[in-house]
Amino acid sequence: MRKLLLTTGTLVAILAAGVAQAQDKLIVAIYKSGTQQYFIDQAAGFTAAAKELGYEARIINVELDSNLAISAMSDAIASGAKGIGITAPDQALGPALAKAAADAGIPLIATDDPLVDEAGKPVPFAGFDGVAMGNKVGEKAAELLTASGWLAGTDYGILSTEVQTLSVCNDRTTAAKEKLMAAGASADSVKVVAYDGTTDAALSAAGPVITANPGINKWVVVACNDEGVLGTTNALKNAGIAPADVIAVGLGAYEACRPWKEGIDTGFKAALYLSGVDVGDAAARALINAIEKGEPLPEKTVANTTIVDPTTYADIMPCN
Repeated sequence: MRKLLLTTGTLVAILAAGVAQAQDKLIVAIYKSGTQQYFIDQAAGFTAAAKELGYEARIINVELDSNLAISAMSDAIASGAKGIGITAPDQALGPALAKAAADAGIPLIATDDPLVDEAGKPVPFAGFDGVAMGNKVGEKAAELLTASGWLAGTDYGILSTEVQTLSVCNDRTTAAKEKLMAAGASADSVKVVAYDGTTDAALSAAGPVITANPGINKWVVVACNDEGVLGTTNALKNAGIAPADVIAVGLGAYEACRPWKEGIDTGFKAALYLSGVDVGDAAARALINAIEKGEPLPEKTVANTTIVDPTTYADIMPCN
């Protein structure tokens, strides 16, 4: 994640300044990685729900830049947004974002990544349960690992591709590793790949880890999201590891389904499908309900998830 360049006090001052005359029917969604398919889907769900309920939706992409997120929040308030949803690029922004929204008198909902306010109280949240997601990924990876017979040997490894600065990502990968350990995987088989949530970063970070372990020629891959799994499996391919020797379980399924759809041999053996559309829809409806009825936002709205594989995904999810 990019370094936060402004102090909290400065952020609050920027965000609280210059609130323009409010538009009657505007809600805004700010996404940390708006070009990722998951967030494209979430924006679509947010926009469609707003339109159905008679509101205009505005989508802002800040590409993991904390300063852009602050500017986007300030612009949303100044443009008269009646409510804002945000997946922040840095959870440390929570207190400043929450205070700015409170000072402007508008509801704020955190999407995907939880935030807390200055008092440490959770900001209303719409998204998924990180531990539950990690458990499902880990259980599937453990099932496939057990069935492979690799546990009887010593030439397998587990690549855990982690965004170590993000709590929800730690929840996912920690839970997945625990399920693999419970199935009999050894603790020293786990090799950590640190990345920022993007495919390219996972690819770059995984390469040296794979090279440093030449005795391992069979790999299990789990990560915080599909991009992490994709980048890591690409690094394995570059290292000459065949798809048959990779058990990768995605988290999102929007990258996993693409080779399945095209009939391409891939290390993705399964994935946890997350509907970004459902999260965007839920966030928009919660904001508009709070705006129209003056009711507090629900503390937490949790969406369902489903494991898919090459034989089941087409019945459960779209694949773009």
